[in-house]
Order: sequence, then structure tokens, then C-alpha cells
Amino acid sequence: MKVKGRVWKYGDDINTDVIFPGKYTYTVLDLEEMAKHALEDLDPSFAKEVKPGDLIVAGKNFGCGSSREQAATCLKAAGVGAVVAKSFARIYYRNAINQGLPIVQCPEVYDAVEKGDEMEIDFDKGEIRTSKGDVFSFSPLPEFVRGILEDGGLIPHIKKKLGKS
Repeated sequence: MKVKGRVWKYGDDINTDVIFPGKYTYTVLDLEEMAKHALEDLDPSFAKEVKPGDLIVAGKNFGCGSSREQAATCLKAAGVGAVVAKSFARIYYRNAINQGLPIVQCPEVYDAVEKGDEMEIDFDKGEIRTSKGDVFSFSPLPEFVRGILEDGGLIPHIKKKLGKS
């Protein structure tokens, strides 16, 4: 599995309330509508300008805060190809995988890219290539996790395994 897109860069401790504002948690359930509110309290231009496959690069502790899965779902619905961060909040990491949002922990990438750079991630090789020519390695996700991501999340993956998709 590979993803390629433009970089959107943010700092440390990006919490779930700025990824998907809490005021919409129980009122906005449609995926297209959720995508329109992705990161609106942090970067109002994001939802209007993000393109399918674009990549978020962030500092430490991305996804801290509440355990709301909408914070992963809205980024996937917005077309984000993957999130690369120095580190992730544990529950966000798990929610992202379950929602089918690819996620990579690779601290070295943060200082090597700027907003608007191009970047490609090869999940099978565990490799990130930047448009500046830098190449970074990360531990490839286990095969069963890549299977969940390739199927679009845990529920579609289970349905596929049960022959119900």
C-alpha cells in the first residue's frame, strides 16, 4: 500500500477537540459533513483546501484528549492519505487503524518537511520519501494491520472476513 500527497504540517499535542470539534460530536454524523469540519478550530483552510491523498505531519502526541473516534473518521472522510507524527496518543492510534486511517510514527520526518511539500509513504517497505530527496524508514505495520487499512477499517475488514461485504 502506498500513499502520496501534499504535506499539511502541525505542531505538538494536536488534540481531538481541534481535529473534530466537540460541538459536532453528536450532531454531525454524515461523513461528507464531518469532513467539512476537520481541523476547523486549528486551521480553517484545511477542510476547504485538502485534496485526496494529502498527508498530515505533526509533532508529539497527535490525537491526545478524548477518545472520540470522529477525530480519526473526519480526517479519513476529508481524504487524508495518512498521518505521520513524532508520536500519537495511544487511543488515537488505535481509533485511526480501526477507522482505516493510515498512521505512521516517524519522528525524523517532522523537521525535514514543510507545508506543501510532496511526500510518499510505502507501507509495505516501511519507507517515506520526500520531494526534497530524503528517505526515512519506519517499522512496517504488521500484515494484519495493513489488511485492516486496505479494507477501509475494522468493520469492513471483519465483514470481508465473514464473507458479508
